[in-house]
Amino acid sequence: MARTSIRVGLLPETRFMAGALPVPKWADQDKGERALDRETNAPLYTVMIFLMEGERAETLKVTVPETGLPNGLKPGMPVKTVDLVANPWANLFNGQVSSGVSYRVKALVIDTPAAKESAA
Repeated sequence: MARTSIRVGLLPETRFMAGALPVPKWADQDKGERALDRETNAPLYTVMIFLMEGERAETLKVTVPETGLPNGLKPGMPVKTVDLVANPWANLFNGQVSSGVSYRVKALVIDTPAAKESAA
């Protein structure tokens, strides 16, 4: 199956918040093999974030390379995503199809009031 990545377009009012601390992503946890970024070879992490638009909120589990994790990231902090993409996937196992969408970002950036002022 061909791999497709879809760049996620966000509305101007879209906000994100970190929901949990980063968790290491494993290629093979039994063998102690970490999942690595194909381009940079950096270890990968999974971070739960909340996407909020108006009255709607969703939880996204995003993959982030270690180099894209900000120092001091804590649950509840507002964050911005850098190059958020969605990757649809499907697997056939024992005659059953499972499918979903995985999300990936190049980086998360802590969205502080000071960062907003300096960007203006």
